[in-house]
Amino acid sequence: MSGVSLAVGPRDEPDKTTTTLQKTEQKPPLNQRQQQSVGGDVLGSLRVIELQLVAFIMVFSASGLVPLLDLVFPAFASAYLLALSRLAFPAHGRSSPVSQELFQSSKFFRFSVILGATVGLFLPLAYVLGGFARGDEHAVRSATPHLFLLSFQILTENVISRLSLFSPPVRALVPLLYTVRRIFLIIDWITDVWFNKTLPSNMEVKDMAWHWFGRILAAANLLYLAINLFCFLIPRFLPRAFEKYFRERDEIQGKRAEDKRSATAGKSESIPTDKKAD
Repeated sequence: MSGVSLAVGPRDEPDKTTTTLQKTEQKPPLNQRQQQSVGGDVLGSLRVIELQLVAFIMVFSASGLVPLLDLVFPAFASAYLLALSRLAFPAHGRSSPVSQELFQSSKFFRFSVILGATVGLFLPLAYVLGGFARGDEHAVRSATPHLFLLSFQILTENVISRLSLFSPPVRALVPLLYTVRRIFLIIDWITDVWFNKTLPSNMEVKDMAWHWFGRILAAANLLYLAINLFCFLIPRFLPRAFEKYFRERDEIQGKRAEDKRSATAGKSESIPTDKKAD
């Protein structure tokens, strides 16, 4: 939920040259073909998830519960990322031998991803659906903008991680931009459920529990996003992306300079040989 698909690496297609050589040499063994089949199943599942996210986005957009600013924000963010990928941080192309993976997946990283998915997506979705069932329009209106932007963020990360058009700095800015905007939305959510909603004195226990569930959920989302932004995205994720980008650029420029020197040396050696032959 915070750049996981961009941190662990994109689901790029295998290198065509390597695949062709492998096919020419020998047929892959049975276990390798099974692994390829499993990989295809995983990609199919990810496409199903993306379709579900698109459905969420369409429902949230048509519900009228998302403010106009948040409806426009994904278009602005996408246009800004495209401009950065063209003007400021263009990709080095597929010729770079360095993988696009930024972080090695660890147990703590996987735990943080699961925690973020639970706190940021599954529980707020249950809260919105429960609000619809209970007729609590206040709860639905408070949490829906957050879910809308989170769905757009996940969809953008999944799509951008498969495109070589975007360099590591541009990829890293996707969760950064959306996280900053979502923090402001969650602050509004906290204001709604903590300060703007008055509770009747004769409230039942189940209604009180529902009310405190919304309060704790909003506070937990703010805490998670703040820790993720100030302890991971800014100090670790973004610098790692820029470091990787400039290292790849220096490697490519060094290789081009070496090829140019080799070509120049080859021409200078061929000139005396031709004169001697004359």
